[in-house]
Amino acid sequence: MLRSTAAAGLVTPFLTACVTSGSDAARPSATGEKNAQNPLGVPAGAGLEVVIFKGGYGDDYARNAETIYTQRYPGAKVDHKGIQKVGEALQPRFVADTPPDVVDNTGAGRLDLATLVGAKKLTDLSDLLDAPSLTDPAVKVRDTLLPGVVDDGTFDGSPQTLNYTYTVWGLWYSKPLFAQHGWAYPATWDAMLTLCEEIRKAGPAPWTYQGKYPEYINDPLLSMAARTGGTDLVKAVDNLQPGAWEDDALREVAEAFAELAGKGHIMARSEAVSHTEAQAAWCQGKAAFIPCGSWLESEQKGVAPAGFDMVMGTVPARTSSDKLKVTALQAASSESFLVPARAKTPRGGLEYLRILFSKGAAATFAEQASTLPAVKGATDGLKVSSGLGSVRDAVAAAGTEVFTYRFRTWYAPLAKAVDDATGELVNRRATPAEWADRVQKAADALAKDSTVKKYTR
Repeated sequence: MLRSTAAAGLVTPFLTACVTSGSDAARPSATGEKNAQNPLGVPAGAGLEVVIFKGGYGDDYARNAETIYTQRYPGAKVDHKGIQKVGEALQPRFVADTPPDVVDNTGAGRLDLATLVGAKKLTDLSDLLDAPSLTDPAVKVRDTLLPGVVDDGTFDGSPQTLNYTYTVWGLWYSKPLFAQHGWAYPATWDAMLTLCEEIRKAGPAPWTYQGKYPEYINDPLLSMAARTGGTDLVKAVDNLQPGAWEDDALREVAEAFAELAGKGHIMARSEAVSHTEAQAAWCQGKAAFIPCGSWLESEQKGVAPAGFDMVMGTVPARTSSDKLKVTALQAASSESFLVPARAKTPRGGLEYLRILFSKGAAATFAEQASTLPAVKGATDGLKVSSGLGSVRDAVAAAGTEVFTYRFRTWYAPLAKAVDDATGELVNRRATPAEWADRVQKAADALAKDSTVKKYTR
């Protein structure tokens, strides 16, 4: 679920209806007097309609921000709607230019962001990002956010959405299990292979992965490649540059994972299991490592035994000359919030997001959802679980060395080609050279397809 919410969106019948909706005129909306207490010019007494995707995080955190909003603007009434099928409910309203003021555009039935952006249906969020934060008026909102959050919601240079949660990818293990055996988390790939031998002697398989969904094992592979080749490699891949997938960094990492599989360090029959089955086996101690995003701890509530105390580690370094440090992280934001351009009170919508993305509101969310918000320092001073604590510490250690690939969001066919090729690689049906050739051909075919809109970074 969380993987899908980080994507740009789903193509729906709204695509045609929105673009051909006939009216480009914004709905009338007043602007209030701007001052230190009201930097975004919220009109006095104006109501606010907020639509929230009521999924795994619930919507209490959104109601908390609404309470703060009405305290700051006593004459304002907030119409709150917690729903699940956001696209189904709001498509007709966007077509009719009668959308709400704030939308949490999340879930499997969300609106297609690319379509909204192309039809100019969203408010540019620059005023919000440049406004003084609620936490510290001396700091702009954009400077309170974790690395990459603004970029994740930027289309053709314009910030159109702001994502509320922060997902980090890494390798997960049970801290007590490692302590019991005296195992140290490996910082290098050579150390990983040595540790895998020790783990096998103790009984468990060293690794498992969510075999029916090979994108999970793509994440550590691509993280290691980014460390080796640096952000220039990440951009080359996303920009469909010729030969990008045949770069030495990617080839060497493919060789590393082929070696992991070739030495028998991946649990037998992992290829045949779902994500829930693989994660359950890992919680049962049948494997020591599993790759996953930072939603894993929440997803395993009620599955992991008491005292399992899962933690996340960063992917080991492939070489001693990697361009990024071993602390560098693959991370991206999700849970997408937007302010429609034709909203009745767009200035109120911006102010609501200023409140929602404040440190205090984000801390409330972290406590309720056990998930890292996209706001710097939101979990400082909080008593958090072992998994969330390890994610928080990893983000702090990474500093500005945070990266993310965008080809999965931009080009679904290429994402599938990479997933399929990696599945073949780690199940010893494709060599590293065949893996690179197969993916490069898919990327080249996409680059030549004039019917597909291309993005660059």
